[in-house]
Formats: sequence, structure tokens, C-alpha cells
Amino acid sequence: MWHPASREAAEENKVYIPEHFRGRDHADAITFMHANPFAILISTTGEGPFATHLPVFVRETGENLIVRGHVAKANPHWRHLEQHPPCLTIFHGPHAYVSASNYTTRENVPTWNYGAVHVYGNARIFASPEDLQGVLHELIGTFEPAYAEQWARFSDPYRGRMLSHIVGFEIAVTKIEAKFKLSQNRTPEEQTNVINSLEKAADTAVSGVSRLMCEQGLGVKRERE
Repeated sequence: MWHPASREAAEENKVYIPEHFRGRDHADAITFMHANPFAILISTTGEGPFATHLPVFVRETGENLIVRGHVAKANPHWRHLEQHPPCLTIFHGPHAYVSASNYTTRENVPTWNYGAVHVYGNARIFASPEDLQGVLHELIGTFEPAYAEQWARFSDPYRGRMLSHIVGFEIAVTKIEAKFKLSQNRTPEEQTNVINSLEKAADTAVSGVSRLMCEQGLGVKRERE
């Protein structure tokens, strides 16, 4: 079973989160994970941290949250998971430089706004064709449902060769820490200035911060047209 970090459990946090930037809404964290499925999986090894960038599938069943995916068999990460199941998965989203010109007083400094969710849990690995087919179907259904028909038409030998080159993993989540640093410590007027300065950027990582701020209810509410 997992739970979002609470104020009472702050001393157990593994990432620095000032209280006004702490994401406390369960649904917000899950939505963010689904919207940003290209994550960083991190394991501890005898030689230090080991990381892999990869797409994952997130499944919530009741009070249980599972993160699933696969790595190349040539990638030693699956062996690290096998030997040391506790791991961290970082879901990272939009981010943007915020100019001090958005603030109403002169004595201010620029900052960086962003969203991130850290997911802790225990992994198990699997390599049977049946289990690997299952995780592939989840990923295909998430990223390109139409590809399922093409995959199904491949010859059995070809599919078997492809499956033999990957190892699957499933992480049972034990804890989530969400950080949405979105100018919550500024006035509504200043938040609106930040939103307006970022929303028309060509870089979606930048304009995404503006959208995330609006989704969090920040800034001065705009009149409906």
C-alpha cells in the first residue's frame, strides 16, 4: 500500500519540498504521472546510483499503485532490480525559467518553475513471453493503439526474438512525493504575470508550466468569454 507524503511524515521525505510547493492531492499526482510517462528509473548498486530513461505504464487498483515497463536485456538495470528491489522512479514534466520582471517589487530574483513526482517502491522482474506480452500490450495501448494490429501479425519466431531481448519489471509503489513549484508563494497578480509570460512560448516545456499553473487554480481568475 502507498500513501502521499504528509506533513506529519515530513522528516521521512527523500526530496526537498517546501510546504507551499508540496502536492497533496492524490488525483493530481496520478494525473501528472499519466501525462508524463517517460520517466527516470533509479536503483542503488554497490558502485553507486544507476539510472535508465524509459516509458512506463501506471496502473491504479484500489489502494494499490503499480508501475510497469521493460528494459533491454543488455541493460544491467534489471539485474540491479533483481538484487536490490527498492527503487525510485521520477516522473518529470514541464519546466521554465521565471523572470523577476513578473514580480511587482524590484528586489526579487528569478527562479525556475516545474512539476515532478517521485515514486518509491519495490520491483520484481519477469521474462516469460506471456508476462512480457502483457506489459507490451499496456505500453502499446498507451502510446500507439493502432500498432497492436501490426504486432499481432508478426510471425511467432520474430515476436519471440524481440521478446527475448527485453526484461520486464513491475514496481509496487510504497510512497509518492509530488512537488509542484509553481509560484504558489507569490501573489495572485504575480502568478498571473508568470502565466501570461509563459503561455505563448513555442517550447511546450515552457508553455506547459503555464497550463499546469492554471490547472492548479493559480493566478487571478479570468472572466469567461
